[in-house]
Amino acid sequence: MNSLFECSVWAPAWLCSHRDMLIYLAPSVLLALLIRALAVRHPFFLLFRLAGTISHELAHLIAGTLTGARPAAFTVKPRRIKQGWELGSVHLTNVRWYNAAPSALAPFVVVLLPFAVAWWRTRSGLNFQWVDIALAFAVAPQFLAFWPSSADWKIALQSWPYLLIAACLWWLL
Repeated sequence: MNSLFECSVWAPAWLCSHRDMLIYLAPSVLLALLIRALAVRHPFFLLFRLAGTISHELAHLIAGTLTGARPAAFTVKPRRIKQGWELGSVHLTNVRWYNAAPSALAPFVVVLLPFAVAWWRTRSGLNFQWVDIALAFAVAPQFLAFWPSSADWKIALQSWPYLLIAACLWWLL
């Protein structure tokens, strides 16, 4: 008979097998939520989002270079805009239907960084050390930066033929 406290009773097997990684990332997720709340209240706390902003914009820069979108400008200097703050940007000069989505949605790859760190730190079991506090501060902004901005989504819509191709492939499978 299974105990009520066993992981497999209340969660799927894949979740139970990655329990250490998820426990390791929990403080970073909570820290990310705190950083987000504080950054809304005072611009000083935007500094804690810098690592995520750099990762987000580097993802655009690398994907733009690899897909031929020709990045021309890269900045991670925050600037005031009507709706709040723009934390960084990459200007692409050759956005076409075939490279718009890969270039604009590249920040989705950023979420792999926290999971890679968690895998590295929990390979031999869950064991928190002092370095994990610094890693939590480095990893937390990645959870805030992996989602593409509204401007990114508008650019990605230029790749609508990809959506049609993906829908056809999904239907065939």
